[in-house]
Amino acid sequence: MDEQLDTTKLNSLLGTMVNEMGAAANAALVLIGDKLGLFRALAGEALTPAALAAKTGTRERYVREWLAAQAASGFVTYDAAVGTFTLSPEQAAVFAHEDSVVNMTGGFYSLAAVFADEPQLTKAFKSGAGVGWGERCNCLFCGVERFFRPGYKAYLLGEWLPSLDGVVAKLERGAKVADVGCGHGASTLIMAKAFPNSQFIGIDFHDASIAKAREHAKGLGNVRFETARAQDYAHVGFDLVTMFDALHDMGDPVGAATHAREALQHDGTLMLVEPRAGDSLADNLNPVGRIFYAFSTSVCVPASLNQEVGAALGAQAGEKKLAEVVRKGGFSRVRRSAETPFNMVIEARP
Repeated sequence: MDEQLDTTKLNSLLGTMVNEMGAAANAALVLIGDKLGLFRALAGEALTPAALAAKTGTRERYVREWLAAQAASGFVTYDAAVGTFTLSPEQAAVFAHEDSVVNMTGGFYSLAAVFADEPQLTKAFKSGAGVGWGERCNCLFCGVERFFRPGYKAYLLGEWLPSLDGVVAKLERGAKVADVGCGHGASTLIMAKAFPNSQFIGIDFHDASIAKAREHAKGLGNVRFETARAQDYAHVGFDLVTMFDALHDMGDPVGAATHAREALQHDGTLMLVEPRAGDSLADNLNPVGRIFYAFSTSVCVPASLNQEVGAALGAQAGEKKLAEVVRKGGFSRVRRSAETPFNMVIEARP
């Protein structure tokens, strides 16, 4: 049977697989490097393995092999002439600087959760049952926050909110805002700090995430966090309801949109931030779509299937499907107001 294989195509596929296995094997090492401060110690300073180990309180033999793996991955720069390693400014922005808008290390914490939860996901494939958000490995929650927070910091205040009709002016004067599906509160707190005249309520159905959000919010008087479902939180009279990377995870997204419409003022706005996607599978067969489909399979779809209705929109639902959901919820004016390489912003008005 092997003699019928196209060797050119086979070699190309095998080359891809070698690259993929290397990436998967190194993922845990990226996590270790972040936890132990190895990347941060290399930012702006060329070090030998022994010097890096001494600086971070780790053992040289482990660090030497770790550095070799990162250099082979292109994540660390190696100077063969003097035997030192460092991070270029670009590498430091991605791996070392927590406040960088392109920091990507948070995603590796979510990957750890995916592998830890693989046995129950395998069972779910056979049973069709969901996997509840609260049943997941704890590192998923901090990973989600750290993965999405850089994008929120980069775009929320400068591009996404200004793309909405009249919303920034309301926030500056003093508005009432609900951030539904807020998780650890990264998006809520960015807005609350920027608009001190407005009042913000972060809402999530996961008690542990709300507890973490409250820790982050200490000292801010214009924000509070509450545990509630997207379909029935108690408050009304909002000028703005936001859902950041959350609607597609919900079991009943139409119910969430309907309740948002009921909770808004007559001239209020619903802002959805969702993964950027085309409306067909063929549109999304690209590196960004690949990441979202993978996490959607292991995180988003199981979370939705565990809830009532279990709509399971998936992380690549696309603008057409999302707009349909929002219109069923009672909104008549729906448009894409902004986009980035990873996200699209949908504005919905009554």
